Amino acid sequence: MPGTSLPLLSILLLAPALASPPVLAQRGTATVVSIGDGDTIRVGDTGRLVTVRLACIDAPEMAQAPYGAQARRYLQTRLPIGSAVRLIPQTTDRYGRTVAEVIGEVNLNLALVEDGLAFAYRQYLAGCDAKEYLNAEHRASRRRYGVWQVPGGITRPWDFRRGRRTTQPSGAGAAGSSSQKPAPWANTTPAGGRRYRCREIGSYALAQELLRQGHTYLDGNGDGEACESLRP
Repeated sequence: MPGTSLPLLSILLLAPALASPPVLAQRGTATVVSIGDGDTIRVGDTGRLVTVRLACIDAPEMAQAPYGAQARRYLQTRLPIGSAVRLIPQTTDRYGRTVAEVIGEVNLNLALVEDGLAFAYRQYLAGCDAKEYLNAEHRASRRRYGVWQVPGGITRPWDFRRGRRTTQPSGAGAAGSSSQKPAPWANTTPAGGRRYRCREIGSYALAQELLRQGHTYLDGNGDGEACESLRP
């Protein structure tokens, strides 16, 4: 009918824009909100929170004491809360995190490797200047900085995570994958509130509502999604 064709066309034209999630601008600037660990941060971008996984590097797990904490403190020092950074996005990983090089006064990804706080992530170097990262790692190892104080370097984070996956009891880690690095925003509870387990909640939608209410420990990997195991 002629009277309904225009509204229908308008709906069809608007649908893609309404359905598509916002995309972080290429080489966009953002504000540091929190530091998760040695290679994960959260930034504010045009009114929303974005979890950023630093590209092309792998920092020690927090459980790899003291190296994980050292990498995190390094980022906290170089990227104070509220500081502006420039992001060079590469992709979005399966957890919804923006994978990017983070530029402050320097390229923080490269600086972490250069100062022995992280390893060049050889499996994922394609999006960066691989030679630059490998040379930085070589210099750090020659100088025995950070993770290279141990001959040959400490256990690589990817090997450490693989080992934890193979030894974790069945059913553990319901709030997130055991291979993911813990983040400070994953361990807080609203004042006076109780802590829930994902299997107690039983509903993916309810888990997201609890996350919005401040139960951020339900977001075990810091990707902005609670209780992924409940996803329909």
